[in-house]
Amino acid sequence: MRIAVALGAGGARGYAHIGVIQVLQERGFDIVAIAGSSMGALVGGLYAAGKLDAYADWVSTIGQRDVLRLLDPAVGAPGAIRAEKLMARVRELLDGVRIEQLPVPFTAVATDLRAGRAVWFQHGPVDVAVRASIALPPAITPVIINGRLLADGGLMEPLPMAPTTFMPADTVVAVSHKPAGGDSHPGATVRESADPPGQGGRDHPRGPAGVVDRVISRGGASGDGSPAADASAETITTEDGGLGQLPAGLRASDVMSMSLEAVRGLLIRYQLASYPPDLLIEVPANGVHTYDFHRATEMIEAGRRAAFEALAGSPFA
Repeated sequence: MRIAVALGAGGARGYAHIGVIQVLQERGFDIVAIAGSSMGALVGGLYAAGKLDAYADWVSTIGQRDVLRLLDPAVGAPGAIRAEKLMARVRELLDGVRIEQLPVPFTAVATDLRAGRAVWFQHGPVDVAVRASIALPPAITPVIINGRLLADGGLMEPLPMAPTTFMPADTVVAVSHKPAGGDSHPGATVRESADPPGQGGRDHPRGPAGVVDRVISRGGASGDGSPAADASAETITTEDGGLGQLPAGLRASDVMSMSLEAVRGLLIRYQLASYPPDLLIEVPANGVHTYDFHRATEMIEAGRRAAFEALAGSPFA
């Protein structure tokens, strides 16, 4: 079956994409196009270039001390690290290949910070597109490309479903990680169609008008599980004793990570409602945090398990 794959953001949890792709290949799926944001762009670009196995072998040997050695502090820069040591290995693997030269069509998503919108890379050097897409603030410095100040693609399109509408595939598979708490994204959906898998049917409304139509048709804020209903505010009561104590050990980086996750989760729900995939694979975080890049092996295995489970309960089994 010819499939297009959308790989979401997630920092170190994005290593799970490697395991998902392994299982899809083992099951005989023909991945004919791929789109990725942030870590999804890195994994997707390496897959499209035929270098993912070599990268997986490398990251599986990296320990916590190795991660620390890979960090290259960017003192006084708008980001804690430059990520040049990491990108040096990625560049070595990619060997200067351009997106338009890849055997598999590939789209990397980044965020134009000045314009406040997502941008898609479909031409030019793969490594440059990947570097822009992984620039997660405040950890990794943004980049300037053609006068644009670019940062992590996950800020605007944490699950890049829209690029898959232009890809030459029969079926779309989306890969994301489950939100905090381990439950699926509220309102998460797959495409509703009477067509068998791989038999067309990718004709649901697209574009901004389609987004509004589908949210309204599912009940808006009526509490039926739609993204709009899930995003509605909750009314709570203040405590008579005033403000409570913050959790012990809560760090500024934890607060930043939770803040990004809250926004990312909402955006993913809207993207899934606007461009429903044929199969959604959600990978549990397994206690792995955004910057736990020494835990590649367990996230690859988590991706494999999630792919097996999602396929087993789908028409593709």
